[in-house]
Amino acid sequence: MAKVTQPTPVPALESHLFPDDGLIPNHPTLPLICYRGAFAGLPEGEEPPFEHYFKQSGWEGTWRWGVYGFHHYHSNAHEVLGVVRGSATIRFGGATGKSCLVSPGDMVVIPAGVGHRNEGSSAGFCVVGAYPSGQNPDLCRDTPEEYRRAAGNIASVPLPASDPLYGEAGPLMGLWQNSEQ
Repeated sequence: MAKVTQPTPVPALESHLFPDDGLIPNHPTLPLICYRGAFAGLPEGEEPPFEHYFKQSGWEGTWRWGVYGFHHYHSNAHEVLGVVRGSATIRFGGATGKSCLVSPGDMVVIPAGVGHRNEGSSAGFCVVGAYPSGQNPDLCRDTPEEYRRAAGNIASVPLPASDPLYGEAGPLMGLWQNSEQ
């Protein structure tokens, strides 16, 4: 069995709490968390093993692709994105939110309701995405109809059982549990 690369013990964390903008509800209490350089110093050409850690931590429905080029959110599930190749500028929080450059080894945990949109990416940009066990995402766009339908779901989405990369003792657990109090 091949040895799996370990994540960086303490990556740089960024958190952002976005207000409801009338089209993208965002989450009322949980901040988006960006783990910068969660896999720092990988050998050239080696992809971060996000799938391994997501599965081990109980985050399911793993997929590989990019990020849609339109504002969207999930009203019934939290989502994690781990960048495996390329880079992209992703706008989080809707049209009035924040643009963030993500690169290989970065990971972003997106609370239910938080909008995200690819504003531009390099050739070959690819993320691994997943959702907490038992959560199956819907796809909502920035329209008044979707907003009205989805806004009531967001606060009732349960917290995940573990951090998608570091498990039950990971930083996400403390950050989100403290945000809900």
